[in-house]
Amino acid sequence: MAHRNARLTVHGRRLLIQRVVGDGRPVAHVVAELGCSRATGYKWLARWRAEGHAGLHDRS
Repeated sequence: MAHRNARLTVHGRRLLIQRVVGDGRPVAHVVAELGCSRATGYKWLARWRAEGHAGLHDRS
């Protein structure tokens, strides 16, 4: 479960990855649509590249 102020849920993170990697769109454009910062977008992209879909889940 995401904390209450989180802008992206696991579903939103997967959507970010799909739009950036699958569709080849710029991170800056995708995060603007999803309502989060570039830093957050790049963080989730890096975790996905390092750990795959398991990296998109919340950490305690």
